[in-house]
Amino acid sequence: MNLSLLNKNAVICGSTQGIGLATAIILARLGANCILIARNEDSLITALKELPVTQGQQHAYEVADFSVPASVDTGIQRIVSQHAVEILINNSGGPKPGPVTAALSTDFEQAFSQHLICNHLLVNAVLPGMKKAGYGRIINIISTSVKTPLPNLGVSNTIRAAVASWAKTLANEVGQYNITVNNVLPGLTQTMRYTKLLDSLSTTTNKAEAEQALKDSVPMKRIGTPEEIGNVIAFLASPAAAYVTGTSIPVDGGRTPSI
Repeated sequence: MNLSLLNKNAVICGSTQGIGLATAIILARLGANCILIARNEDSLITALKELPVTQGQQHAYEVADFSVPASVDTGIQRIVSQHAVEILINNSGGPKPGPVTAALSTDFEQAFSQHLICNHLLVNAVLPGMKKAGYGRIINIISTSVKTPLPNLGVSNTIRAAVASWAKTLANEVGQYNITVNNVLPGLTQTMRYTKLLDSLSTTTNKAEAEQALKDSVPMKRIGTPEEIGNVIAFLASPAAAYVTGTSIPVDGGRTPSI
């Protein structure tokens, strides 16, 4: 099975921590040249030092703020002017929690801009190079709410579903160029977002009890790691996944109740 990404250029968004950073490290281990995108330059410089270079990889970074689409567009245009990008990992922090009835119209507008619009700008920039190379992998890190809406995540549920529909449409249009588009849907994962979720639950119950209740909601009875999500992303980015496209794959220990 060919998992090598040697000489492939990968852009990984939101890659200074959590799933994004874990994914970048795994892609680099497989030989990819990784270009990290995030808004904090100091964090990007620190993250860059964690990436393997044992196969002669040349890594880089670009500063961009996903709350400002123009910043993302400027950043990706600078990247594609210097690199032929074969792999794009779309990843951005989720909208704030809360019931959908409490959401303002501006909450939806901001989330739509941060997720779908920024994803679209990134894709439009890298598509010409992918078509020319005859190889493209676009992977969106979304949420299991694509399969079933999650409580108290009204805005997130809405926007994540829109991104999944956009991705499926895109997959249908670019498959003929040997470009695949897939969504990875993390469940409960040991990230900063999970820590915040645990803290919010701990306001009404003991923290250990709150965490045990979360673990008990997962058939595998544990919380996933960023590396476990990254492994699935890396497979989808590899030549081995050439005939996998238009899919949404939960990586959640079996927690999602739907098929």
